[in-house]
Amino acid sequence: MMLLHDILWFLFYLFNIFLALYFIVPVLLFLLHHLAGRKRDILQSYKKITEKNFDFAAVITAHQDTKCIPPLIDSFLKQQYKNFIIYVVADDCNIEELIYSDERVVMLKPQPAYHAKIRSIKFAVDNFKRQHEIIVIFDSDNLVHPAYFKNLNAYFQRGFKVVQTHMLSKNIDNTYARLDSMGHIYNTFLERQVKMELGMSSAILGLGIALDILLYKEIMYKDGLGGFDKKLQVQMAKKVKQIGFAEDAIVYDEKVEDGATLEKQRTRWINTYFKYFKDSWSLFINGFKTLNMGRILLGFVMMRPPLFLTVGVALAIMIISIFINPGISIAWTVILFLFALNFILIIATQSRQKGIFQAVVHIPRIVIRQIRSLFKIKTARKSFLKTEHQKIIYIDELLKNELS
Repeated sequence: MMLLHDILWFLFYLFNIFLALYFIVPVLLFLLHHLAGRKRDILQSYKKITEKNFDFAAVITAHQDTKCIPPLIDSFLKQQYKNFIIYVVADDCNIEELIYSDERVVMLKPQPAYHAKIRSIKFAVDNFKRQHEIIVIFDSDNLVHPAYFKNLNAYFQRGFKVVQTHMLSKNIDNTYARLDSMGHIYNTFLERQVKMELGMSSAILGLGIALDILLYKEIMYKDGLGGFDKKLQVQMAKKVKQIGFAEDAIVYDEKVEDGATLEKQRTRWINTYFKYFKDSWSLFINGFKTLNMGRILLGFVMMRPPLFLTVGVALAIMIISIFINPGISIAWTVILFLFALNFILIIATQSRQKGIFQAVVHIPRIVIRQIRSLFKIKTARKSFLKTEHQKIIYIDELLKNELS
């Protein structure tokens, strides 16, 4: 009986240590960023191995909605860099009014409709007009900065095979959009910028990810329902030495503007977490086998449940420990305080767009929505939960607003 008691206590302490790392590691990364002293230009620390202007294929996946396509195409046609072709996969869309004379714009309409991003990307690849070297994947609600491809090309000139570009918010004009933006600012800083500074693989997103086309063709998916970026990250992290982060190659993404849409989006994300947990675990173990800290950290973060659940479990342990071991409760109080302070400091120092930090006081609203989304994951397993896009804005107007 005593042996069982000791085993249970050991497992409890082990669980506490593992859970605590999810709150301690972000603090350590923040300190490393400042203590090491950030390099002015990270890219210059990587040797240029070619002067080549790579041939890019920009793949845009649209689903049942094309109203954001014209502004996105407009932003591509204003690129300073010219060696690319745009492929618009209009899945279950009406494209009669989307007519372009520029040969760099290719409209594709799969028949029958796919209702799946992964299949739409494959359809674009199968219909390439020429053998491109790099594929870059976008959502239909995105916009790209005029220097996007010019800056991105510099990373492939230095030997990178996979590069995540920098996502900023297209809209931050209401509370939910700002709350959505905060999460991306926090994760971009810790999971992309700092890791790039430390020479480790950066985390990827489902948009603005640029890959060697031959590498992308090696990826195999179980089905077309969600998890595009999860599967991609696991496979690419295993195949390349480092996934790069191009801070100066900026893509703008539309943030959700109401609670219902946010709830639907988070339901889809929670489902993909459980769906690809085994893949996350395999990357974590692979990191130890290959002694690759970048893979270890990527896998470790991917295995973490949604942040609101992780914080909820930590708070529960802190309260329960008051009665069974006050020392543990005090330790969790300190850890959670440092984590909260770290989060606030990151948002305060890394926000590039006005008004986002003021939304911190509304965080409980997004937590409540995420709790509700947890009970709807069965829906995400059966269908593609599409996020509606509403913000119609052109790149010239967006850049003008940022400067004003």
